Amino acid sequence: MSQAAALPDAIREIERTATDCAATTPKPVVLVTGADLAAPAMRLLSDCDVVFAGKTPTEDDIVALCAQHDPVAIIVRYSKVGERAMAAAPSLKVVSKHGSGTDTIDKVAARARGIEVVAAAGANAAAVAEQALALLLACAKSVTALDARMHSGHWDKATHKSLELGGRTIGLIGLGAIGQRFAKMVDAMGMRVIGFDPCAKDLPVYIQSVDLETIWRESDVVSLHCPMTDDNRNLVNASTLASCKPGVVIVNTARGGLVNEADLLAALQSGQVASAGLDSFQVEPMSPGHPFQGAAHLTLSPHIGGVTSDAYVNMGVAAAKNALAVIAQHAVAA
Repeated sequence: MSQAAALPDAIREIERTATDCAATTPKPVVLVTGADLAAPAMRLLSDCDVVFAGKTPTEDDIVALCAQHDPVAIIVRYSKVGERAMAAAPSLKVVSKHGSGTDTIDKVAARARGIEVVAAAGANAAAVAEQALALLLACAKSVTALDARMHSGHWDKATHKSLELGGRTIGLIGLGAIGQRFAKMVDAMGMRVIGFDPCAKDLPVYIQSVDLETIWRESDVVSLHCPMTDDNRNLVNASTLASCKPGVVIVNTARGGLVNEADLLAALQSGQVASAGLDSFQVEPMSPGHPFQGAAHLTLSPHIGGVTSDAYVNMGVAAAKNALAVIAQHAVAA
């Protein structure tokens, strides 16, 4: 056989070898602590083997899946990712949050193992800010209580008085992407906006930066938009609520652990807090018989502030991109 005639055979052999290698070389595993990801995010992860943990995975489920699949990345939607999960996945390089809050990830354990923790900061800012506004308006205008009364055949026009928000002071704790977006909304309603965030810089002119004591003392409404840390757990408690104006409104679309629930309920019952709108809770999902259930002047939603069709795509894409960027960095370094 001539050298020219042998060349196509050689090329076919190279292609066959490459195909065999691709078939036998496992794809990097990405574990998703949920049941799904948006289609655009899945397309980004097409070169990975994506494993889903299901709708309501426990921390033990995550540990078992890490031991079984040894993921290079975990995209966190639900449950906790702690030291046990990280120890069970020696190939793990990155834990990427499908959202902005990383309090369900053990960042100390991750740092000790050289695992990066990244978040989809700002991906759900519009959704959560809109939920905060919805809860604020529901509280100020007694939307849910009046709706229930109307459906029961009542007409409370002669006896009901709502809270007018224009000209009132709203104190925002946390001035990241969500807090600043919400600030723009309430400024447009004519509210005076004060805010506390030691990390925030170059704030827009309609946000007045103040200390926490001023937030409690001057606010007619206090709205939480900060991550939860060991330092600010139970930030809203009997003492801070007592420092507020009588009849203050509390809104929380951040993390449930920021609010001492027993203290808030007592303040609602005494009238120190006129109303509260909550989208997150100390234990989720809320257990049957929780003291909040049926409580007056309390509007609740099941931690769905960031759950919109747009935010679902934005968070999935950002989480996938963040994970892939870290994986690529490690590949180059290797």
